[in-house]
Amino acid sequence: MSRRTITRGRTRDGWLFISPAVAVLAVFLAFPVLMALWVSVSDWRGVGSPFAGDVSFVGLDNYRSILTGGTLAQRDFGTALRNNFYYVLLVVPLQTALALALAALVHAKALRGRGFFRTAFYFPSVTSAVAITVLWLFLFDTRGAVNEVLGWIGLAGPNWFQDPRGILHLGLSAVGVDGAPAAMSGGGFLGITWWDWAAGPSVAMFALILLAVFTTSGTFMLLFIAALNNIGEEIDEAGMIDGANAWQRFWHLTLPMLRPTLFTVLTLGLIGTWQVFDQIYTGTQGGPAKTTVTPAYLSYESAFADQQWGQGAAIAFILFAIIVVLTLVQRAALRSRP
Repeated sequence: MSRRTITRGRTRDGWLFISPAVAVLAVFLAFPVLMALWVSVSDWRGVGSPFAGDVSFVGLDNYRSILTGGTLAQRDFGTALRNNFYYVLLVVPLQTALALALAALVHAKALRGRGFFRTAFYFPSVTSAVAITVLWLFLFDTRGAVNEVLGWIGLAGPNWFQDPRGILHLGLSAVGVDGAPAAMSGGGFLGITWWDWAAGPSVAMFALILLAVFTTSGTFMLLFIAALNNIGEEIDEAGMIDGANAWQRFWHLTLPMLRPTLFTVLTLGLIGTWQVFDQIYTGTQGGPAKTTVTPAYLSYESAFADQQWGQGAAIAFILFAIIVVLTLVQRAALRSRP
């Protein structure tokens, strides 16, 4: 039997072996994605089959309605993108830095009870998102524990989940800038003026940002612990022989060796933060004044509440494109250089 015949037989057996998994993926993943893609370019209203004869192809009309024209749908999408942009901008670096700090802390041999601390730090990640969100609503209530603590140091805490004011606008107001400069009052992007884009996360969204950092850092801490365990002690010992202090050894030796894990954590964080939905749904329902609406929540609202299934599917695909582009940019930025 020739070598070519053997290779061909192995290829056939391989395909037969994985064919059940491919069939499952096609039914439960590929087909729903293709159906959603069709919905995004059709006028389907959620009644009957999207492939029925009375459903028409509308081309890119659903995409145009949320990206152009100055419509309410466009302004809502612009607001959702702005809210999610600040959410990603703050959550991803904060959760990554905190996860790395916690991993370095519980990895240290000098720390007693490391198992307890690992469990304690990881516990928020395995707790129900609904339960954690409800707890957060109590903590950040007007008369909650957070405002009580702020009162001890003479600060009047805001009405967290009812305050739509942007953090950056509040900072500018503190130095006497209460309105939009002329250059920022007109124009804008996606129906939102540049002044509104510069508002920063609202007070309500800031509370949700703290919630996200609290609940996700434990999971990423485990990834960093696994990576730290794979770094041999001889690396650290070599640094000590060369006279490097603890910070220099961490910065110049340990951190570069964590680059693959760092890329994984940043990628997972980026994807997860752009897809945030459950905390919005259970916490604020997009309020106050739509300052906690995100594209994922807006997609749900458009489809299930407003019966605009085409627009909802179009938002989902635009969100998918944003995640893919940002992941590629991040991959290029973290690529190892000679």
